[in-house]
Amino acid sequence: MALPPGNSPLHAATPIVIARNLNSPTSLVMHDGYLYVAEGSSIARMALGNDLQAGPVQRIITDLPLGGQHWTRTVLIGPDNHIYVSVGSSCNVCIETDPHRAAIWVYNLDGSGGRLFAKGLRNAVGMAVNPWNEQIWADVNGRDYLGDNEPPETVYALVDQGDYGWPRCNAGSLHDPQFGQAPGACDGVQKPLITMQAHSAPLGLAFYPLDASQFPASYRNSLYIAFHGSWNRSIPTGDKIVRIPLSNGNVAGPAEDFLTGWMNGDGSYRDRPVGITFAPDGSMFISSDQDGLIYHVWYAK
Repeated sequence: MALPPGNSPLHAATPIVIARNLNSPTSLVMHDGYLYVAEGSSIARMALGNDLQAGPVQRIITDLPLGGQHWTRTVLIGPDNHIYVSVGSSCNVCIETDPHRAAIWVYNLDGSGGRLFAKGLRNAVGMAVNPWNEQIWADVNGRDYLGDNEPPETVYALVDQGDYGWPRCNAGSLHDPQFGQAPGACDGVQKPLITMQAHSAPLGLAFYPLDASQFPASYRNSLYIAFHGSWNRSIPTGDKIVRIPLSNGNVAGPAEDFLTGWMNGDGSYRDRPVGITFAPDGSMFISSDQDGLIYHVWYAK
């Protein structure tokens, strides 16, 4: 669906349906006149004009594994004009038999030439291109049942043929009690750019646009992440938007709360943030999956 701007930032105009009959769509990206949509087991592509009239749906990648414990699929067009697709693990912690699982694959724009790009990523839901250095950054949901504070949630820079450790090594250095008993279990594993509170469930992430100025200056050089919220923790956490300060595209400090208030005092949720994107002016949009809402966040000068 497209949500055209309304008469004020408070409300959108009437939504427009672009495409129907998709199979569990969970992410999308526009590139060179096409809309790419990640479905349960495929990547769909359709031509999209300025009038928002879409052409026929073409499924250009069709061999993604369906379902599993982590069933969302994330699609991104990289700065090299290739399609990057993230598929989460089928389990909390296990040895996968399908190389698409717990990994990111890369394809040509027509869906051909697919190959493994990065592995050992338990559930990399959020992916975005760092506008300073054109690296692809991803946030990763750590495994469960290791206590309230382990392993931490992470953000990584993706490198071709990078090994990110799961299931034997968590967060770059923590040996897994089930699969990481070998002394060298974490050897050669990529290190996270930043670690964050365990069991926060980071999902969408977005860099503040370099040429935007709607937010105050101190909030611009930043990476924003949606924490969906925990279930595997004695004291619930997450359910908020956090900001990671950056300097020239590098992490410059710990994650800090940016937008909170969705968690009740008893740990229940009023709503649960999922995706983040920015409008051209630099105001923020957040999707949520509990009440099916889109939030528009801007700075009132």
